[in-house]
Amino acid sequence: MKIASWNVNSLNVRLPHLQQWLQSAAPDIVGIQETKLEDHKFPDGELAGIGYRSVFAGQKTYNGVAVLSREPAQDVQVGIPGFEDEQKRVIAATVGEVRIVNLYVVNGQDVGTDKYAYKLRWLDAVHEWLAAELQRHPKMVVLGDFNIAPDERDVHDPEVWNENHILTSTSERAGLRKLEALGLHDAFRLHHDEAGVFSWWDYRAAGFRRNLGLRIDLTLVSDALRAQAKAADIDREPRTWDRPSDHAPAWVELAD
Repeated sequence: MKIASWNVNSLNVRLPHLQQWLQSAAPDIVGIQETKLEDHKFPDGELAGIGYRSVFAGQKTYNGVAVLSREPAQDVQVGIPGFEDEQKRVIAATVGEVRIVNLYVVNGQDVGTDKYAYKLRWLDAVHEWLAAELQRHPKMVVLGDFNIAPDERDVHDPEVWNENHILTSTSERAGLRKLEALGLHDAFRLHHDEAGVFSWWDYRAAGFRRNLGLRIDLTLVSDALRAQAKAADIDREPRTWDRPSDHAPAWVELAD
C-alpha cells in the first residue's frame, strides 16, 4: 500500500498536476493540503473518474485538506475534537485497516508572534487527540505539511534555519518530537540518513534549481506499522512541471 502526502498549493490551479501524478505514481491513498476550495467546488467527480474517492474539508482562498483513496474512506473526522478552530487544517479517515490523519500544520509566521503561539497551542491539541486516537487505531499514518523541519539535515542552511527561526525553532521541533514520542516514526528517516533531501522550495531566488529547500512534508507511521514501512521517499518530479506547487509529494509504502 502506497500512501502519500502533497501540499498542492491550490487545487484549482494544480488539479491537472494531481491527476497526472495520481495516474503515474498510482498511490493507494493521498492526503492533500492547501486545496483552497470551498467544498461545493471540490473536483470529486474528476478524481472519481480516475479511480479515487474523496473526503474533504475546505474553505475559500486558504487552507483545505482532503484524503483521496481507491477504497472508500470510513469514520471521517474533520478538525481536532475539542479545539475550536475555523481553519480547515485537519481531516482523518480510516481506509482499510489504516487510520489516516492528514494535517496542514500552522505556519506560525515568526517566532514570538500571536500566530506562533497559536501554532504551539495547535500542536498541543493535536498531541492530546492523537494520544487517544492511537489507542483506538494502532495502525496509523499521520501525514501532511508539518511546517517544521525535523533537524539540521532537513534544511539547506542550518545557520539561517536555526533554533530561533520559524519552522526550525526549538519549541516547534519539541512539538514534533512530542508527537513522535507517542510512537510515531518519520518513515523517510527509517530509510534515509542523508542531508539535503527536501520537499519544499521557495519560488523565489531559483530555490528549486539551487536546491535551497526544506523537508517539511512528512509521513509518520505508528509502532504497529513501522515494520511494514518498506520504502519512503520524496518525488521531486512534479516540482519540475509548469506552474508547480512549491511542495513535492512525500510517500511511504507499506508491505502487505
